[in-house]
Amino acid sequence: MTLAPYLPSLFGGIAIGLAASLMMVLNGRVAGVSGILSGLWRRTEAGPAANVAFVIGLVLGPSLYALVYGRLPEISVVASTPMLVIAGLLVGYGTRLGSGCTSGHGVVGLARLSPRSIVAVAVFLATAIGTVAIMRFAGAS
Repeated sequence: MTLAPYLPSLFGGIAIGLAASLMMVLNGRVAGVSGILSGLWRRTEAGPAANVAFVIGLVLGPSLYALVYGRLPEISVVASTPMLVIAGLLVGYGTRLGSGCTSGHGVVGLARLSPRSIVAVAVFLATAIGTVAIMRFAGAS
């Protein structure tokens, strides 16, 4: 058995954990992407520069991947544009309703054993499982 197929995921997980840890230690802030993105449009204590730098890092990530591996990962999305728009709006609504997203609750909150994050991640997972079951029953991919 070779570990080569798992290396990108391993390095990605290490990078996410390191970035979240450094953001907490150096800035005292949770690395929650939904909060950072919403911070681009409102005044925050850290100022817009920190949020802009974080978003630039997210955008440049695939370029770094391509430099390291010589190609971009293959991704296929089998959903219609209206379905993707509806899904995006529902995810946005859910992040507001749940006071955060999978990066804030799932990566940072679970590591801190936050009860609110444990409940939020359980709801995320149950909702995802239910959505897949409904979509498969309805005949969607």
